[in-house]
Amino acid sequence: MEQGSSPPAPAKGADRRAVAAATVTVVLWASAFVSIRSAGEAYDPGPLALGRLLSGTVVLGALWLVRREGLPPRGAWPGIVAAGILWFGVYMVALNWGEQLVDAGTAALVVNIGPILIALLGGWLLKEGFSSRLLAGLAVAFAGAAVVGLSMSGEPIAGKTGSPLLGVLLCVVAAVTYAGGVVSQKPALRHASALQFTTFACAIGAAATLPFAGRLAEQAADAPAGATLNMIYLGVFPTALAFTTWGYALARTSAGRMGATTYAVPALVVLMSWALLDEVPGAVTLLGGVLCLAGVAVSRSTPRGGGRRGPRTAAAPASTEVPASAPGASPSALDHAHTRD
Repeated sequence: MEQGSSPPAPAKGADRRAVAAATVTVVLWASAFVSIRSAGEAYDPGPLALGRLLSGTVVLGALWLVRREGLPPRGAWPGIVAAGILWFGVYMVALNWGEQLVDAGTAALVVNIGPILIALLGGWLLKEGFSSRLLAGLAVAFAGAAVVGLSMSGEPIAGKTGSPLLGVLLCVVAAVTYAGGVVSQKPALRHASALQFTTFACAIGAAATLPFAGRLAEQAADAPAGATLNMIYLGVFPTALAFTTWGYALARTSAGRMGATTYAVPALVVLMSWALLDEVPGAVTLLGGVLCLAGVAVSRSTPRGGGRRGPRTAAAPASTEVPASAPGASPSALDHAHTRD
């Protein structure tokens, strides 16, 4: 929702606060890709996802209790359950596994095809239509993903077993399940608030990953303190806190405008992984990632002369991470196409 009807001075203040909140979110989402790599040294993908989701559920549950929002209405539950399984469950396991085979920057670049998948699912399942620019962007983005995949088809990363190409494919799976979760979010937000949706979807994701509880207990007993702290950090900050700050930002400006800020996530991930993990994607991989982002940009562009707009998307990413709508709003699913890690 735009601030155009507000007086000039308050609108500027609101915009500054929204930008600050969105900046916090983007930085936390970018940091998640790096933390996953660090925690993945001691935790398998499933246990890491469960530990993160349990931490996030505790914090979100506390916020939910403080705000006394109550249980989501019955009409919200199908979307909450679908998003909890796909978005919080399968997405996090797939991304954790993928990041054990490719570096953090490459994972962030590949997951950024998520917004175009959201546009396709929204056009098909939610009857939001397709545009020629969406289809052109899809072609460019998947060409970029193919370039990334080919560039990663060589030797495994030092100290890792498994194919980097498999890692790229797992990141694509993460993008697909992320997109499915976002499309499930739209009907749920017609009935529930953003906090209700996020809290219960996170809890359902934790329940879906409970089969990893035994392995989590075993690995937590032997894991270095740093790895466990990274796992808890993922749940508290990129999941619970980042969801809250993004919801605050989105409630005070348009989703399309704020979505543009997520284009910074892959660049931040590359810089963070270089500084903290001494990892930098190769030149060809970076080129493929640029093509992925270019495809998303093409799909978002508007024809000159004010022609009919096609479905809107914004750059997608880790985590976990995922915008929350203002309570009571029922925006297009494509308005939620942002990176969550």
